[in-house]
This record gives sequence, C-alpha cells and structure tokens, in this order.
Amino acid sequence: MEERNFETDAIRVQTDRSDNKEHSVPIYLTSSFVFDDAEHARALFADEVPGNIYTRYSNPNTNEFIEKLCLLEGAEDGIATASGMAAMYTSMAALLKAGDHVLACRSVFGSTHQILNTIFPRFNISYSYADVNDPDSWESKIQPNTKMIFVETPSNPALDIIDLEWLGKLAAKHNLILNVDNCFATRIYKILPSGAPI
Repeated sequence: MEERNFETDAIRVQTDRSDNKEHSVPIYLTSSFVFDDAEHARALFADEVPGNIYTRYSNPNTNEFIEKLCLLEGAEDGIATASGMAAMYTSMAALLKAGDHVLACRSVFGSTHQILNTIFPRFNISYSYADVNDPDSWESKIQPNTKMIFVETPSNPALDIIDLEWLGKLAAKHNLILNVDNCFATRIYKILPSGAPI
C-alpha cells in the first residue's frame, strides 16, 4: 500500500479539478444538476451510473468532504449530515430495529438522552444506562436483545473519557455494534518529546 502523509492529505486531497484549473474546489450552490438526456437521467436515478442528481442526495462539495474524511480515517465509506444530532440519530436508527436494546453511557449529550428516552421507545427500542465511573457494571447490563453500545468520548458536556480499547473488547466479546460519538476529539494528534499526547 502506498505510504501517505496525513498532513498532506488533510489539505491537498480534493475533487478533481475542472477545466477551469481552480486551486480550491468551487462551492456548488445548486439544488439540482443537469442531465445529458432522458436516458442519462434514468440511469442516474436507477443508480446505474455515478453522478449528481439533487444536492440533498449528493453534491461535489459534500462528496469531497466524505472522501477526505474517509481517507484521513481509513474508512471505506461515509455519509454527511446537516447536524451532529442527525449523524447521531442516523448512526443508531439505521442499525436498530424494533425489539433491540441499546446499552448507553449515562454521560451523553442531552438531545441524545431524548432520543433514547422518548423517541426510540416509540419504536420498541429499549435502552439501559451504564456509569462511566463503574466499568465493572457494564457487562451485567448487556441483555439478550442488546444490539449496540453507544458512548461519547469525550462526553458532551462533562468531558468524561471512556477506555475505547476496553469497550471495543467488550463489544466484540458479545458481538455488539460499538457506536462512538466523537464530536470533541479528533484523530489528529502529535506526541510531545515527553511522550504526552496533545
């Protein structure tokens, strides 16, 4: 595999330049895109050929954002949402169904509590909370229908930290999805000469 430089990728990877040879990707302020002909439109809507149809589905700017984050994170694919709560809800709702149970850290954002406490029960999705300061209790809270462990780290707003390596092993042991809301942290880090991360 080709050796890549994180810092270079972070600022240099972008969508292909147009014939205008722009230095930065232009902002595409369009709601929709044109088609070569009716057959091209049909093929786009049928997902037979790549291309943009409507900005709510895809847009060159959104596509670049997703591609860059996937490259920087080493991910296969991703999606972009209009807000952090839309991302959080989508990351859970897309993977859960009626009858599933979520084990969540009690230390999460207020709107996340609302989704777990108010919205998901309407769809027969249950939840239990575990305490960030009592990791020994987490495994006992896993139920036969538990499908996902959901945490924030650092949590918002308390900034509680969870050992993700430990939690990953717990999730793998029980074949659970580990869903981590990472709104504060970043994968960009450096190590000081003293060895302390910044």
